[in-house]
Amino acid sequence: MTEILLIASACPELALLTDAVGTLTSLGATVRLAAGFDLDEHRDALARTGCAALHQLPRTFHGRSSVVRREARLLGSGEQLWLRSAGDKDLRRLARDAHVLVALDADAVYTVWRLARRHRGAHAVFGLAPAVRAVRADATPPSALTRVRHGLPSPSVLAGDLRRSVRRLPGTVVRAATVRRVLRTSPGARPWRSVAALPALPDRVRAPLAREAAEGMRWAGRGGGAALTLLGAARRTAGPELRATLLEESVRTDIAAGRPPLALTEAVGGWLSLADARLGTNDRREAATALHQALPLAFHRALHIDQLTTPMARDAPAYTRPLLASGALRTVAGTARGRAAAGPPAPTAPPLRLLVMTHGNANFLRLVLRHYEERPDVELRFVDTAEHPELRRLARAHWRVIADRLDAATWYRERLERLLRPHLKWADTVFFDWCEGPVAMLTTIDPGTTRVVVRLHSYEAYTQWPLLVDFSRVDELLFIADHVRDLCTSYVPQLSSATAPRMRVMHNATDLSSFDRPKPADARFTLGLIGLGQIAKDPLWALDVLERVRAYDERYRLVLVGDVVDPEKSGASRQYRDALEQRLAPLVRAGAVERRGRTDDVASALVGIGVILSSSVREGCHVAVLEGASSGAVPVVRDWPFYAGKAHGARTTYPEDWVVCDPEEAAQRILRVTSDADRWQAEGAAASKHALSTWDWSVVRNDFDNVLLHGGQSLPGADRS
Repeated sequence: MTEILLIASACPELALLTDAVGTLTSLGATVRLAAGFDLDEHRDALARTGCAALHQLPRTFHGRSSVVRREARLLGSGEQLWLRSAGDKDLRRLARDAHVLVALDADAVYTVWRLARRHRGAHAVFGLAPAVRAVRADATPPSALTRVRHGLPSPSVLAGDLRRSVRRLPGTVVRAATVRRVLRTSPGARPWRSVAALPALPDRVRAPLAREAAEGMRWAGRGGGAALTLLGAARRTAGPELRATLLEESVRTDIAAGRPPLALTEAVGGWLSLADARLGTNDRREAATALHQALPLAFHRALHIDQLTTPMARDAPAYTRPLLASGALRTVAGTARGRAAAGPPAPTAPPLRLLVMTHGNANFLRLVLRHYEERPDVELRFVDTAEHPELRRLARAHWRVIADRLDAATWYRERLERLLRPHLKWADTVFFDWCEGPVAMLTTIDPGTTRVVVRLHSYEAYTQWPLLVDFSRVDELLFIADHVRDLCTSYVPQLSSATAPRMRVMHNATDLSSFDRPKPADARFTLGLIGLGQIAKDPLWALDVLERVRAYDERYRLVLVGDVVDPEKSGASRQYRDALEQRLAPLVRAGAVERRGRTDDVASALVGIGVILSSSVREGCHVAVLEGASSGAVPVVRDWPFYAGKAHGARTTYPEDWVVCDPEEAAQRILRVTSDADRWQAEGAAASKHALSTWDWSVVRNDFDNVLLHGGQSLPGADRS
């Protein structure tokens, strides 16, 4: 009886397989199939093909070591199939018994080749037709003695297996010694930190040893020990790239556990030094690669976005000074290419051709787009780069942006010319909302005579993007608030240079008039917090305020509108979410807090809210406060800690009496303005009048017209900081 083993990485064509299996069976063969795809999805259909047995090959690297998973990322899909399957005992048994090994698709060829080198007595073919020919050509299976003689692996295979075993020996030993029950204890975990940092170890041994030990510590719930192990090993590592990689792994281990990363400065510095060294040898592509590792690490969202404090808020120039000491980064962030021809301030004759762009976030553009669609003197075009497959991919090509700034030869600029030049030729003015990667992409090419207007909100100021945008190709840079402008100009070289664009503040386009609705009398005792999906919103601060006012009068309660902090964002988010849920549980049971979840009808939710809170540590211009104030709710705004005590912040964004410094002062303001129904209504009416006269779309749209239609020549407060 001839044994046939079919190996497939994807489900084969069932009709062809059925015909071939029938033919092979009629020739006296037994056919078995080993599947790299999900066998359960196709088991019934495959069972009808006549295969004598179906075997599921491993489909993931779950449970495999970090060394193996890291190796897999560098391999093609065919080699990955073999790496997953090489240790499968059932596959080895099936291959040992097989007379013919058959690859049913290209990704299975490598696995069949590797098996054939181990079992030299079997034929190895690619495809069903060659399998049938092989059986017909050799109808008599080899004798047992022949199969034993030819079934041994070749010497080269044995030598290769030995080399791989030696290379993986440190990891194997460490995995055997770092079981969870050992590493859960300090005496069991501490020695591995010392072993990984031994001075005599070569890098090829130290790195896998440290990674395996760190992985074991993570499994045992000792993330801090894992980070320290990687850090100690990195400091003893000679190779600069491997050292920077281990330092980065230490940082990301700390971040995943929600702790401040100990190795951050060393990791970022290591990549920057590597970028400078590669740039010094004119290896610009590799310099871009090193810089591409450094910047996302230095501006990781877990360090600046998902935190209640950040070094960027404390002293942005001090934080970025070591980064900008890198020659490679100075080249990227400081080189102003300008444009061949200056753009005119505005067209002299209508219609103005206005191109409005964003990338997947048009939240603040609805009124803007409607306004310019209705104007007869404007021809409008809207492009969301996230909805254009190729532009979406290029906007995310962060390495190519950096490589282009370093003058590394890539196809990036030419591709952008093809995709963006038709839009730029058509438009008189381009308005791009959100200053992120797509703006860096846009400023990679010369906009010609087209005016470019970019709007920067609060979020982008804590990312790498202001350092990667070529602002010499931007005519107007609009900020959500003065304090955001102050932050960006303090550390972005181009914004303090002679080529800086005109900079000004532009409020959000918000229809606040629709929020002005009558409130019931009992709304006086209802506090509202709208939006709590980020740590920066700090709803725990609002609970501190609630507990203080309820200590005076238990009629006060808090309504939470919106989704709570997403625990999947980072380790810090997970920890904050857990602390918040623990505080909320008894307050919800007592009726002191009502959780309404997310809503698309904020105006209706605000009808029953008498006091609107802003508990955030940072904001640009808190839209929920504007909406709440417009509804007649009394605003109580925390003096946002990221900007408190600086030239601009919450106290220069809102009227002075809206802003409080701590939960105690917030409670005192609430009790004072709500102590009497008439006073509460008067305070709410005053807040509504101020909000509608300052931030409503009926007011703000004139500023948009001035900038987008008239070149911004008469907008008050314009400057070239």
